[in-house]
Amino acid sequence: MTLSRRDFLGLSSGGLFLSACQLTPPQYPALKRARVIVVGGGFGGLNVAKAIKRLAPECPVTLIDRDLSYTRCLGSNLVIGGFASEQSLQQDLPSPLAAKNITFQVGEVVRVSHNPSRLHLADGQTLPFDRLILSPGIDFRWDQVPGMEESLSGQIPHAYKGGQAGLLAYQIKHMRQGGTLIITAPQNPYRCPPGPYERASLVAAYFKQHNPKAKILILDAKSRFSKQKAFTAAWDRYYPDMIEWISYETEGEMDHVDAPKRTVHMAFNRFRADVLNVIPPQKAGRLGEQLGLTDASGWCDVDPMTFESRRHPRIHVIGDAATIGPMPKSAFAAQAQARACAVAVIQSLLGRPPLEPRLINHCYSFIDQQHAISITGVYGFKAGSQELITLSQGETPPGALGETEAAEAQGWYQLILEQTFG
Repeated sequence: MTLSRRDFLGLSSGGLFLSACQLTPPQYPALKRARVIVVGGGFGGLNVAKAIKRLAPECPVTLIDRDLSYTRCLGSNLVIGGFASEQSLQQDLPSPLAAKNITFQVGEVVRVSHNPSRLHLADGQTLPFDRLILSPGIDFRWDQVPGMEESLSGQIPHAYKGGQAGLLAYQIKHMRQGGTLIITAPQNPYRCPPGPYERASLVAAYFKQHNPKAKILILDAKSRFSKQKAFTAAWDRYYPDMIEWISYETEGEMDHVDAPKRTVHMAFNRFRADVLNVIPPQKAGRLGEQLGLTDASGWCDVDPMTFESRRHPRIHVIGDAATIGPMPKSAFAAQAQARACAVAVIQSLLGRPPLEPRLINHCYSFIDQQHAISITGVYGFKAGSQELITLSQGETPPGALGETEAAEAQGWYQLILEQTFG
């Protein structure tokens, strides 16, 4: 049997989920009485809600989000590079849920109480639950970027969550000829590890056509980055002398940002930008901290077998907010975790022991519209332990920068959107 790329992506993101459908014949009374609440309408939240309903149609599931729409981070670099509209990132939330018999509710969570388990909303509603699944995304550590604060992000956009892609695209489009874009890349962990470097690539593709003497500096808090060999090979081939990556060892750590002057002061030098894109260090979305689920790292520590919080039972956390072994923080990883979490939650509701999941991350990065690179990781458990480890990993070789992967990347992109929001 020969699998197409589309078949592979469908199986790799949901193979465990599909095989687990045989575990739960319909009409289990325990599932019919269960109360499952999902908070967060992104790639983690939507996929876990839909997976539970597919595995156990009789299980009541409610999804809560603060808004009627969701602004994707996935695809935002295409907007910043001028290859897509900002409106394309907007996703309606109720539509993909109504067809699955999932209750959607607009609301803001303020706290959770235990024994009995209750979720409290800002409007005074109190919702009982048997299992609570959170996918709160990320927030920023503004205190770790001296000179920057959240209020300044309207001038110095991060474009890493919530509708700033259009603002950064506008600034890039109106940058002076021969000017400099500076991107600051944070220390690990953070959302989408290849994101800043894909961003530089797609902006360089725009500059190549519209501002050929422009420069891009990447001031990095790290000594290496995801897909580094493939990215640098692509930059040498397609954007010679346009993109310069400056590592932690070269100029030291960031000292502070002078936002009015668009200047970044490093330990050994300072750099002035015409357009400045500061991507701050990150942590779990504030709901994780608000509900007492984060540890000293700022992320939510969970059992990688069940995604249950190590701090509060019956609360599960998936997606970017959670620390799940070596898995990166990506939309595809959130989708894989969501489907495995659905199995774990149903097993728990039925009083069954957890199953050992295999988790996969598969991620493409565009170099331009005709070229892309990818990385794949497979994750499982170390024999005799509950430690999640990397079982295998591969990425595009530096010499293989053809057009095939760009077509595959487009298919991957459309498929994950269809599976999540369709």
